[in-house]
Amino acid sequence: MAYDGKILARARDILEQIKLNNETELNRRRAEIYELIPEIKKIETEITTIMTGVAVDALKKGLDAGSAVENARSQCDILLEKRTELLKSAGYPADYIDEIFSCSKCRDKGYILGKPCTCLDNLYKAEAVRELSSMLNIEGQSFENFDLSYYEKTPASGGTSPYQIMSTVLSLCRDYAYDFGKNSVNLLFRGGTGLGKTFLSVCIARVVSEKGYSVVYDTAVSVMEAFEAHKFDRGGADSDNISVKVRRYLDCDLLILDDLGTEMTTNFTLSALYTLINNRLLSGGKTIITTNLSEDDIRKRYSPQIVSRLEGEYILLNFSGSDIRRLKRERGFK
Repeated sequence: MAYDGKILARARDILEQIKLNNETELNRRRAEIYELIPEIKKIETEITTIMTGVAVDALKKGLDAGSAVENARSQCDILLEKRTELLKSAGYPADYIDEIFSCSKCRDKGYILGKPCTCLDNLYKAEAVRELSSMLNIEGQSFENFDLSYYEKTPASGGTSPYQIMSTVLSLCRDYAYDFGKNSVNLLFRGGTGLGKTFLSVCIARVVSEKGYSVVYDTAVSVMEAFEAHKFDRGGADSDNISVKVRRYLDCDLLILDDLGTEMTTNFTLSALYTLINNRLLSGGKTIITTNLSEDDIRKRYSPQIVSRLEGEYILLNFSGSDIRRLKRERGFK
């Protein structure tokens, strides 16, 4: 799994807090038991004294310390049995004052033999999804919830029906998300308003994010505004945040650039868009672009350099059908 450093750091912080909470609870339990059953504290002190003594013996005697170790173990076993009896007689579980770990595999360390434990992976994935949720609403956005019933099954002019086209698009998007990696391609979603481009791009973002990759989702308008602010407002109060934002656009594993064509077309935005697309191609970062523009519109609006990269480096997925938002209103859905 690929890890975003910022998200991984947050996952580690959460695991550290879990560890601290467990230690706090253990201290509370021990204070409770020591006050209620003072003999248990004496037993644990005696165990510590025995183990310290055997460790000193081992350092002095080396290999000859075997019998002393066995003897110490036997003494400790007897003391532990006595401690268990005292706890049970007072109505407590035998392990009530044993160390507490939320993950028994790594004992809340987060790593096993230098590799992230599943507990850290799960925390990371949850944080990655939370990060994505802060950018857009992913509630209910899943491939399973993509409703093909809104697409007409009757072919237009003897061709392929919108239902068939969108069934294929759905399958391709699902495969793209679950197989995402360094060999993935760039995608261009093209089609009219309300055909599911944003919905499916969010579905991809969610799955790719859950796999541990860094995903940034933003509109073309917001991205171009950030590039403009980065260039012309370097000394502003928010300049550091803007710099981080632009760097994330350039460096993330997957950038989803929504609604290309809604941004202002100026010499600066054309230059910034070319820089973004070209730099991500050179660095190996993957990009999904959604647009309502037709092929002719794209060629008229953007420079030959941008058009060349969109046509040569992106796989085109044409969305077909009628505006789903309008259909939902007609069917009485909100």
